[in-house]
Amino acid sequence: MVPIVVMGVTGCGKSTIGKALAERLGVPYSEADDFHPAANVAKMHSGVPLTDGDRAPWLAAIASSLGPGDLVVSCSALKRAYRDVLRAGNPDAYFVHLVLTPETATARVSGRAGHFMPSTLVASQFAILEPLGDDENGIGVDATLAVEKIVEKVLSRL
Repeated sequence: MVPIVVMGVTGCGKSTIGKALAERLGVPYSEADDFHPAANVAKMHSGVPLTDGDRAPWLAAIASSLGPGDLVVSCSALKRAYRDVLRAGNPDAYFVHLVLTPETATARVSGRAGHFMPSTLVASQFAILEPLGDDENGIGVDATLAVEKIVEKVLSRL
């Protein structure tokens, strides 16, 4: 088994799918939001998009968790360069891109209570999103499918 990174814009269901995959596989789950320094959380909470510089230590911390061993982690991993940093932690990492429209993501984020990411930042995430390349180890999955259907699609590809 390889580490699985569940990726996509805010509101796509990374945490829900990540937890479901980890449970189904019997492996640990890590939430990428837990790796953010307080300054990043404060910045996002105030509606300011993160820069590549803001993301660098966060991505490095996640990459270091992808060493040998089985794990599922959620991480936006919006750009290929970000995924390259994660692959430096484990070149065999498998990416699950949860795909949805900006409208659906905005509606989901608007309906969340108690999360630091406001719906005003959805557009900034789509602006930098680079879908998985054909040469990247992973799969794109419709994020509007039922959780179990998404898990089954991923497991059938592993």
